[in-house]
Amino acid sequence: MNKLLHFANRKMPFCLFSLTCWGTASVEGTFQIPAKLYRIGDLIRSTPLSRQTIHNYTIMGLIREAQWTEGGHRLYDESVFERLARITELKKTKTLLQIKNILNQEYKDRKTA
Repeated sequence: MNKLLHFANRKMPFCLFSLTCWGTASVEGTFQIPAKLYRIGDLIRSTPLSRQTIHNYTIMGLIREAQWTEGGHRLYDESVFERLARITELKKTKTLLQIKNILNQEYKDRKTA
């Protein structure tokens, strides 16, 4: 999930390899900001879930990796946090199979809307 920032002749802080800004520079155009990708360790530090749970959810198809590293490690995008929160909420009253069906249906509904 890439984000775009649009700048239309705005004054932006002008900083060169320092935390101290030396003035402003006029910036115009559109810049592609790469999506932040997270390793499984980042997910377990940011959620109450274990490494094994994240792995199981991935294998079951409840969450999806966005990319893989050259070394074969899974990388997840920012949307995984929202999906994990949804799974955690649904898990209070539903089985994992029911959750998978609900999430798949919600995905289909968003695609057709």
